[in-house]
Amino acid sequence: MQNSARGPLDGIVVVDLSRALAGPHAAMMLGDLGARVIKLEHPDGGDDTRGWGPPFVKAGGAVAEAGDDGELESTYFFSCNRNKESVTADLKSAEGRALLTRLVRQADVVVENFRTGVLDRLGFSMEELHAINSRLVVLSITGFGHDGPEGGRAGYDQIAQGEGGLMSLTGNGPGDPMRVGVPIGDLLAGMYGAYGVVAALHERNVTGRGTVVRTSLLAAIVGVHAFQGTRYTVAGEVPHGQGNHHPSICPYGLFHCSDGMVQIAVGSQSLWRRLAAEFGLPADEKGFATNAERVRNRDAVVAAVDTAFAEVPLDELLARLAAAGIPSGQVRTLDHVYGWDQTRSQGLLVDVEHASVGPMTLPGPPLRFDGRGGRTHQAPPTLGQHDASVREWLDEVEPEAPAGG
Repeated sequence: MQNSARGPLDGIVVVDLSRALAGPHAAMMLGDLGARVIKLEHPDGGDDTRGWGPPFVKAGGAVAEAGDDGELESTYFFSCNRNKESVTADLKSAEGRALLTRLVRQADVVVENFRTGVLDRLGFSMEELHAINSRLVVLSITGFGHDGPEGGRAGYDQIAQGEGGLMSLTGNGPGDPMRVGVPIGDLLAGMYGAYGVVAALHERNVTGRGTVVRTSLLAAIVGVHAFQGTRYTVAGEVPHGQGNHHPSICPYGLFHCSDGMVQIAVGSQSLWRRLAAEFGLPADEKGFATNAERVRNRDAVVAAVDTAFAEVPLDELLARLAAAGIPSGQVRTLDHVYGWDQTRSQGLLVDVEHASVGPMTLPGPPLRFDGRGGRTHQAPPTLGQHDASVREWLDEVEPEAPAGG
């Protein structure tokens, strides 16, 4: 697989043994950065997400309907597997283990998110992987950590969002916990994992040896508690969801106008005075004068801002807020996000050619590097699409496989 412009990880080979989202997302991030990512899948169905849907699309790109059969592709799988090659093998078979051994010998990175102990039983413990290739960086992602009293638990995003406290911070109050609208624990674990891999590759340049990078859905979620975490660890407060308003800044959140909704972020006292002057709010009255007062008096402040905005159309309101220098924005649905010129201008949409679906557009990588030309991204692979080409490559780089491999 060749790209028209090389990324900063050009020359790095990643073997992706992971399924579902956290591991595949990490491997995709490495692929976006220019690494060659070889995804090893079971020949019977492959990655679980190939079966997650609807929606599915058929060959040619039409959206599948109930009762359609034949070759169907999952849009969920598309979301986390661009810039990869797919090779099939059953790791419980001697042939599959031999293929993985050959891949590990050529790899810089292996990504796995098996439950604790599964790789060991397959004959590929961390020690055995490093015996095959001492320079190998292994990214291991689990649900709740690979050790500790609950280290063996299976990891599913919504369960981890609840167990990691994130749902308690999201929603309208203590009795209304709400999950984030994307599998944020999986995505964060993948992001932290990719970040750890890049650090380990740098360290390898110094030590000459690989290492094991570990993270989990639990660790990733706790890792982004941010100021909510220190509210508890330092101040002893137990935070709860507060809907669409910031717990420590006011006014900062979602408000209603005559024909829609707008969000504002009044993050300083000078911004508060500008807002108050523009919309006739009581800037210096008791309960409104300082941010601390406004936070304690949030319901009254929110009601006052909603009243001030109530008769103003959205476009006019956004224009007035912009003129006053108040950070603001509308709440877009995804069709409006992906149709927005600003989204396209940031490289956040990429056009690819899928082997069966044909031309399609995917959400693109969130990083850009100055001085590098645009990359040609590869569509997510069909199951086993690169079985022949990857084996041919292995034969070229390793003409005579060592005994046992």
